[in-house]
Amino acid sequence: MAAKKQTDSSADLRTNEKKWTKPLMDAGWTALPSVIIENQRQLGLEPLDLNIVVYLASKWWTAEGKPFPSKATMAKAMNVHPRTIQKHIAGLEGAGYIRREERRTETGSRTNIYHLDGLIEAAAPFAAEKLAEIKDKSELAKRRENRRGAPKLRLVEKDDEA
Repeated sequence: MAAKKQTDSSADLRTNEKKWTKPLMDAGWTALPSVIIENQRQLGLEPLDLNIVVYLASKWWTAEGKPFPSKATMAKAMNVHPRTIQKHIAGLEGAGYIRREERRTETGSRTNIYHLDGLIEAAAPFAAEKLAEIKDKSELAKRRENRRGAPKLRLVEKDDEA
């Protein structure tokens, strides 16, 4: 099973290399559920909010290793003031989409760790809806496939009385 998953992952990467080119893919890529992008309005995400989510996702490589970029680094990437990032992160936190975990040391503060569990939970109903749509389309396609081809003919017995 692990070998199949690895093969699927490799095929997906090659497909993305065909779309985006190998150098771009080799430089790094980000996985983000499409339902977050497709439902950003329903989730109440402003464009900069989504940009922040994408940036955090780009720094989140394992389930356990949560992202911890600085606000200044994000601001520089997005060409906005760090205070703007701070305000939007506070808004995302207020909406319950992000949870900040402070990291302090004896010498002072370090960058926050960001947890996206709230956004994942908020997007889950959209995922369920999308999966139901996919299932319905698949079932419809199967029904159509079963109807294709020449009409099914039945042998009709001739009445002797006619």
